[in-house]
Amino acid sequence: MFFISSNDNANIAVYELNPNAYKTIVLIHGWPLSHKMFEYQLPDLIKNGYRIISIDIRGFGNSDETSNGYNYSQFATDLYYVIYALNLSNFDLLGFSMGGTIATKYMQMYNGYGVRKLCLLDSAVPSYSKTTNNPYGQTIESTNDLIKLGYNDRPALNENFGNMFFYKRPSNAFKNWFQNLSNSASGIGEMNSLIALRDENIFDSLKYIHVPTAIFHGKEDKICPFPMAEIMHNNIHSSILFPFENAGHGAFYDVKDEFNRSLIKFLNY
Repeated sequence: MFFISSNDNANIAVYELNPNAYKTIVLIHGWPLSHKMFEYQLPDLIKNGYRIISIDIRGFGNSDETSNGYNYSQFATDLYYVIYALNLSNFDLLGFSMGGTIATKYMQMYNGYGVRKLCLLDSAVPSYSKTTNNPYGQTIESTNDLIKLGYNDRPALNENFGNMFFYKRPSNAFKNWFQNLSNSASGIGEMNSLIALRDENIFDSLKYIHVPTAIFHGKEDKICPFPMAEIMHNNIHSSILFPFENAGHGAFYDVKDEFNRSLIKFLNY
């Protein structure tokens, strides 16, 4: 692990695996997790010759907890500073859930600088909340309930949200591990990012995506329902939709082998 400073001097934690590989992929985690959520993707990516760059977004994992900056534009700027500092080019970019919104915002703000292919995994795109261009999102009221709970009992929020993640029932040991990932976030970072999820809409950013794009989405996703994937597919030029039966929001674990195969197939195509 090492740190790269963003435009406001916030330190973003960066992790690199397989540094001498000839292909590069950048992984952006979702809310309220950290880079560790991709544990079950790393072996297959390494086996297929990938250099893996992952980050903790500000306020999560080992990145700095800042008093502000928890919005998609700042997250995308943080990502750009990492990419620029590492001199990355012709790399693949994968974002999960809120990480998908960050990746999408990056494509708009920085004209897809350096990105060869884009992967959106159970992404909160074009919006987490229900809007005129996304009638399938969560209600403002339900998110306000989560925010109220989080300000009073954040571990309970993480437990409740974690129970919605997976279609298949993971072991108690896995659930404890997953809960610990969520609890490791800073309170300020987690709650302010949840407010951004409630309030931001990046539908207009979709027209700025001009690279081959794969949309991976669980058909049983209760957090970002599957019709959101169809909105992305219909509004991103040259996109491919990979629907996963028997997978919820956490398709990266529900159907990890199928997802990993589909990801590698898309990246190598």
